Amino acid sequence: MAAPAAASGPSLVPLKVRGLGLALGGKQLISGLDLTIGGQGITMVMGPNGAGKSLLLRLLHGLIAPSAGRICWGGHPMSASVTRRQALVFQKPVLLRRSVAANVDFVLRARKGDARQRDALLDRVGLSDKAGQAARLLSGGEQQRVALARALATGPEVLLLDEPTASLDPTSVHLFESIIRDTARQGVRVIFVSHDVGQARRMADDVVFLHRGRVVEHKPAKGFFDQPDTELARAHLAGRLVM
Repeated sequence: MAAPAAASGPSLVPLKVRGLGLALGGKQLISGLDLTIGGQGITMVMGPNGAGKSLLLRLLHGLIAPSAGRICWGGHPMSASVTRRQALVFQKPVLLRRSVAANVDFVLRARKGDARQRDALLDRVGLSDKAGQAARLLSGGEQQRVALARALATGPEVLLLDEPTASLDPTSVHLFESIIRDTARQGVRVIFVSHDVGQARRMADDVVFLHRGRVVEHKPAKGFFDQPDTELARAHLAGRLVM
């Protein structure tokens, strides 16, 4: 059984960002950022540490307000109704001090979901046998899959992922990536921040490459990895780029 449907309304895609800026503590972190993301699939957001990748995701999800520019999802500006149709998974999951099942139930109750949907979600992320266990006692990979199940419980149209596998072992990474591929095939638009070039090669349909708060390149994955347009991107792929 599927997770609850997201709030109804016109599609959130394409995403259009124009002249986006963010200044915090007197420092310009993002400046004049332009970006358009449409269609389906998985967009990987790459760049060196400090490029603005995580900040961009928080801006796209409405967690912080830009200092300049605009963000439009499907022609609509940021609003509670827009963010309700998105879900964000962070690098470090924050779980309730409850069982795995109760963590998912907490979200489903707000979305008028039921136990059948919870069981289907836990099966989807490979945690059916952990339903009664305390979520905070699970391994790191299992905790991240609990966080993913909660995100999917909202029935998102767009799934935002902020380096969700950065601290996981290879087996957990493989399982997480498999779930995300299946999610994208089911029509959820995925925007995935990753520092891992190998992961980006495996997952990306297109790549957004950031440097110092700006989009340096945005192109289909094959073109980006086989023939990047800029020396900055070439240096990053070769492991030579520092902020």
